Amino acid sequence: MSSIGLPIVLFTAMVWTKFRLTNEMDGPSCVFCDIVKGKSETILEAESEEFVIFRDIKPAAPNHYLIVPKQHYDSLKTLDESHITMVRHMEKEIKAFFVSKGISTQDAIFGFHYPPFISVKHLHMHGIAPRSQMSFVSQMTYKPSTPWFKTTEDALACLRTKEKCSPP
Repeated sequence: MSSIGLPIVLFTAMVWTKFRLTNEMDGPSCVFCDIVKGKSETILEAESEEFVIFRDIKPAAPNHYLIVPKQHYDSLKTLDESHITMVRHMEKEIKAFFVSKGISTQDAIFGFHYPPFISVKHLHMHGIAPRSQMSFVSQMTYKPSTPWFKTTEDALACLRTKEKCSPP
């Protein structure tokens, strides 16, 4: 096997295992719905009428936050063109949050994992900075414009034409 092939195989196996185990354990309740409803010890860093922002429990960089809609949507895949404004608002709010905390948005990445590569079945956008401090595995996990991770622009394109989003 080539020197590039083995890391890709290992990465794919790791992501798939995480996805499979998480979804087997999730059961009928949604951990993010519990966070939104205050039924969790998770500290909300910011809250608006539409969204909550909190730290990721497995940060890929010193500043790794999630913005989650209060209304439950399973994933980017379940959205359509009518949700474009919501996705734009998610990015706008998390970027404003970063600025309010003095976190640079220049060395940051914002985006969504795309099914089946999601760990929680509740729509959430990652905001991660500084991107330059992410490990190799995190860089691969949050690699823009891949079948498993969509930037906001990728997500908007997906919502306009669903067939562009599906993993190969």
